[in-house]
Amino acid sequence: MGEKKERLNQKRKKIAFILFPIIVTIGAVAIYLYLQYSATHISTDDAFVDGRMHVIAPKVAGTVKAIHIKDNQLVKTSDLILEIDPVDYEVMVRQAQADLDNQRTTLSEIRDSVDTVKKQMEQIAAALEAGQANLEVQQANLELAKVNFQRAEMLLKKEAIAKQQYDNAKNGYEVASAQVRAGEAQVRQLEASLEAQKALVKQTAARIPSQKAQIRQKEAVLQGAELNRGYTKIYAPADGYITKRTVEIGNQVQPGQPLMAVVPLNQEDIWITANYKETQLKQVKPGQKVAIKVDTYPGHVFDGKVDSVMAGTGAVFSLFPPENATGNFVKVVQRVPVKIVLDKGSDPSHLLRIGMSVVPTILIEQ
Repeated sequence: MGEKKERLNQKRKKIAFILFPIIVTIGAVAIYLYLQYSATHISTDDAFVDGRMHVIAPKVAGTVKAIHIKDNQLVKTSDLILEIDPVDYEVMVRQAQADLDNQRTTLSEIRDSVDTVKKQMEQIAAALEAGQANLEVQQANLELAKVNFQRAEMLLKKEAIAKQQYDNAKNGYEVASAQVRAGEAQVRQLEASLEAQKALVKQTAARIPSQKAQIRQKEAVLQGAELNRGYTKIYAPADGYITKRTVEIGNQVQPGQPLMAVVPLNQEDIWITANYKETQLKQVKPGQKVAIKVDTYPGHVFDGKVDSVMAGTGAVFSLFPPENATGNFVKVVQRVPVKIVLDKGSDPSHLLRIGMSVVPTILIEQ
């Protein structure tokens, strides 16, 4: 019995002696393969699907009149998704249009006034020209009357003419002198009127530039009113799905108030944000291939590549960044966000959704 037990122990020792090096070898190989894999496959589970989100917010205040979308509905660029009651803004447009029309009417009246005073100035200039011509005739008549008077005066002294002829010559001279003075007064009056009319033309025409400025201002007001009226209709900024809708018909909304979001799921609009440990990034660089596993789709691998590495750790850009100079410093391995983009055609069915958890593995070439 004792011998049998001893032989069994020896047999077990032999088996253990044979298995031990095998197990050690397998363990060493496994450790070697793991180290080799870890050196060429940089992985993290602190990663998620990221992407662009277009927040929909009104540019004008008002009451929501109509909503043309449903939650999670697919919309196309420029699809009408929401309307704000435009009545108040239509009134503003009509008021602005009326103000603009009034200013344009005023400009037309000013131009008509300019034309009128110009015509009056031309009439005065013509009258002045006629008055000057008449004055020249009167001055010639005066010279003739003067010569006749002087001749009559000489002949009267010689008693060669009757006193009546002398009186007629004298009277003719005096009349001609009075006519010249009247003509000169008329010319002076017309010259003064012409200068005054020129000043009036200049003064009236000077109102045109300022009136045009008023019109441009009213045009800007009208354009702003029309823009605000147009802003009562909100259109989709991109192809995508409606999400985070927080508005209903009848709600009062304010400019900049988030109402919903449009999330595009095109491949160029989504990416992976992977927060790798800083100790893993020594050999990571843009362009390296990445195998992406998504928790929602086990067994399916998406292909991608490293796009870029963020210029700082996640903690630095957090709401409360670390202050290592406070004296209570504890060294913690930091995480650095890495942007990973999908290869073209990797997600043709748009399976990925923003926020999904993923496990990306960067393939390092040795």
